[in-house]
Amino acid sequence: MSLHIFNTETRQKELFTPIHPGKVGIYVCGVTVYDLCHIGHARVMVVFDTAVRHLRARGYDVNYVRNITDIDDKIIKRAAENGESIQSLTTRMITEMHADETAMNVLRPDMEPKATEHMDDIRDMIGTLIQKGFAYPAENGDVYFKVKAFEDYGRLSGKNTDDLESGARVDVNEIKQDPLDFVLWKASKEDEPSWDSDWSAGRPGWHIECSAMSTKCLGNRFDIHGGGMDLSFPHHENEIAQSECATGEHYVNYWMHCGFVKVDDEKMSKSLNNFFTIREVLKLYHPEVVRYFLLSSHYRSPVNYSKDNLDNAKASVGRLYSAIEGMDLNADAAIPENSSYQQEFMEVMDDDFNTPKAMAVLFELAKEVNKTQDSGLAKLLVKLANQIGLLEINADEFFKSQPSDSELSDDGIQALIEERKIARAEKNFARSDEIRDQLAEQGVELLDSAQGTSWRRT
Repeated sequence: MSLHIFNTETRQKELFTPIHPGKVGIYVCGVTVYDLCHIGHARVMVVFDTAVRHLRARGYDVNYVRNITDIDDKIIKRAAENGESIQSLTTRMITEMHADETAMNVLRPDMEPKATEHMDDIRDMIGTLIQKGFAYPAENGDVYFKVKAFEDYGRLSGKNTDDLESGARVDVNEIKQDPLDFVLWKASKEDEPSWDSDWSAGRPGWHIECSAMSTKCLGNRFDIHGGGMDLSFPHHENEIAQSECATGEHYVNYWMHCGFVKVDDEKMSKSLNNFFTIREVLKLYHPEVVRYFLLSSHYRSPVNYSKDNLDNAKASVGRLYSAIEGMDLNADAAIPENSSYQQEFMEVMDDDFNTPKAMAVLFELAKEVNKTQDSGLAKLLVKLANQIGLLEINADEFFKSQPSDSELSDDGIQALIEERKIARAEKNFARSDEIRDQLAEQGVELLDSAQGTSWRRT
């Protein structure tokens, strides 16, 4: 088996060959922490968490870096609106982001650099670009990158400078030498946070942050760089230009970009009022259901957020849990070695992390578990599902922890089940049926078996 990754830069699948055998360096653009994370952030988190899980399952020593942008115009504006300090806002939002990740079973990156902690690296890289003639300080204290000084500009997005120039808006203040040039350092306005530099008291532009942090954490050249499709231009294009001009080395070997989250087939947008935070979605659906939904389309394709698709995801995850429900996963039965299921699962994941096909393998295996009641196969199902972040809890916990509008607590449900048990023993079947109906109205399904009565939230 060999891993192939679709490289956005070359627009084709390529055999993955790490720079250092057995080791993988991966950098993913993270969140600008001024608000709660939305479902689009969740997709990036889940997609690259799943890719890292697979790389590790293949035996690679992975160094996963995902940055945090903790200084930005939006952060400054939101802190002012809230009447709180920037540090208070960003610290609070980072804590909330980590809570969302934990809920979604997203493993924490190995390194999580913050822009404000890498000011020396950012200033050093800007100074190098100026010294090499790829950047220049403007009269107002800003520093700009000379786009036309980098001959390969546009190679990631397929755009060329002539087309970009024809559509560029001419700057009224004429502080830039060329309309295409982009900012590396921004002189701060009064009452804005700032850091000292040779050019002005200011703060970095967004693009330079990632160049400085990624090369600091992973070296001048590393294996994989990822992010949302919307970052390919101009953010990642500018990263390539800055980094390669500063270091003189090829920046990244493989570029991965995941598709948008759409809402009822429309692009998610606050202006369209179809914008959902992770918190809002998790009030309606179990975290593993949301994770399944986000992986149900190939990561390079868009995924459509709709009630029908989330309900289908809920039913699908329920089928997987039903296969292991009641199975003794602590039994001595060994997980079968080199089974056809495991081979096929690894092969489809090796094909550019094809999670929809991996899920299809899980369902075939679940059918076999249902048919044979083989504990070894059930363990294999859990093991493979875990590699994409599913079946992380026991079946009983999953079915009882579905989000619900019901005011009935678990103890309240159990009390009614006990009352129903007594009613049945006394042959008071009318009361027994009444309790079943009462629970059903509250979204609770009863399952009677020889071992007794269990329940699940629907």
